[in-house]
Amino acid sequence: MLLKLIIIGEIMYLEIENLNVDLGEFHLKDISFEIEKGEYVVLIGPTGSGKSVLLETIIGFYQPDSGTVKLDGNVLNDVPPEERNIGIVYQDHVLFPNMNVYDNIAYGLRKDKSLSKEEIDKKVKNIAETMNISHILHRDILTLSGGESQRTALARALIVGPDIILMDEPFSALDVTTQAKLTSLIKDIGAKYETTFLHVTHNFNDVWNLADKVGVMKDGILHQLDYINKVFSKPANDFVASFVGVNNIFDGEIINTKQNSVTVKLNENIEIQSTDDEYCNLASHEVIGENVLVAIRPENIIFAKSTFESSARNQLKGKITKINESGPIVNVETDVEGILFKGILTRNSFENLDLNMGSDVYLIFKSVNVNILDSYNTFKLS
Repeated sequence: MLLKLIIIGEIMYLEIENLNVDLGEFHLKDISFEIEKGEYVVLIGPTGSGKSVLLETIIGFYQPDSGTVKLDGNVLNDVPPEERNIGIVYQDHVLFPNMNVYDNIAYGLRKDKSLSKEEIDKKVKNIAETMNISHILHRDILTLSGGESQRTALARALIVGPDIILMDEPFSALDVTTQAKLTSLIKDIGAKYETTFLHVTHNFNDVWNLADKVGVMKDGILHQLDYINKVFSKPANDFVASFVGVNNIFDGEIINTKQNSVTVKLNENIEIQSTDDEYCNLASHEVIGENVLVAIRPENIIFAKSTFESSARNQLKGKITKINESGPIVNVETDVEGILFKGILTRNSFENLDLNMGSDVYLIFKSVNVNILDSYNTFKLS
């Protein structure tokens, strides 16, 4: 599968094209994507999907079997890792235990014989101030907290002026408060230094708080890479939809088409309307009878005790079969003619509606929020 985001008029900074890596039991399969200079891209996906292998191929720890890694117009395939000018920060920080904080940060600069001791000292103190670690420069690495260690690792990566920084779950071992502080700091650093980041994570908060774009991987395949709202509201396939929390993914059959809209039958008793423009504009009467998947995000479903006048074209009556209270939100599962719909309510809304197990309820959602996943190639998109 070839996934490319092409932005006319922009020069792409990191270009990965048709990348294949065979590690025996695991393969990266035909990975292609592009990142602009200064962008922050986050990769998510299940454990074992190949995210870390992709990072380590970009930096040069793995040699691709085919395809190219290009940075700022230069092909890196045959360039040794130490000559690629790429920084990498891991979850476990990987600091030198025999050096203090100052020497860890200065390590990369000392390889540059053109820099004087005074110049190195100035750079170290400047980056330490930016990272809020000036007060621990003298400290032994073994005495640092998790947050202090990660700030030191980031300072060491940034100080050499890398073309791009790769982040492999950098916050996963940190407590929530420290994660939040580092997230804010990374945003400021990215803006200050115009740094390009490619960041692997399992934490969706990293996506919402840091990313310009997000990519979703599974089994060595990059299924989608796009702007956050596009991936979360218009997932490319059923896996992406499920992984990013759409939850409501149903098989259906197209039974009618109109200008900019289609009617999808979910079973003998349920028909819903979709105005997903990316697909509906391509539909014609020829697709009537074809199978599709439809996806509806749970937060796009409105709950009501009765029908009401609304611009929403879809209003379905069902019976509540499951209620799961989780902090300030309540997850509600509703059986509509044998199909289970999952929705989300605030605790206040849930209490005001006085919903209980077995309660009759109306589910109301707009046709624009019914996204068609073309897993059956109904529209034969190129």
